[in-house]
Amino acid sequence: QRILRLAEMCRKLESEEEKVLPFYPSSLAEKEQQDAQNVLEQTPTEPLARALWDYTGLERFWQRFNKVKLEEQALERQRAALGQRNQQLRELLRQYLAGISIGQEGSVNPL
Repeated sequence: QRILRLAEMCRKLESEEEKVLPFYPSSLAEKEQQDAQNVLEQTPTEPLARALWDYTGLERFWQRFNKVKLEEQALERQRAALGQRNQQLRELLRQYLAGISIGQEGSVNPL
C-alpha cells in the first residue's frame, strides 16, 4: 500500500507528455494483444503466479521503469556516438591547423 501511495504521489510530478502518452505503442498484432489480455484476465493456478497476482498494481511501475532503462541505454549509445564524432572532428581540426602552420612557414613574407 505504501508503494502504491508513493506511485500516486509521483504521478503528480509527471510531465504532460508522460500523462498523455506514458508508454510506447505495442508492437503486437491485434490478435496477439487480445490473446495476451485473455491470459492476464485468467486467475492464476500456480502458487508463485498467485503470489504475483497481488502485485498487479505495480505493472505500471515496471512499464515505466523499463521505459526509463531503454531511454537510458539509447542516450548512452548516442553519447558514445557523439564522443566518437567529437574525436573525428578534433583530428580534422588538428590536421587543418597543422596544414596552415606548414603553409605559413613555407611562404616568404616580402616585408
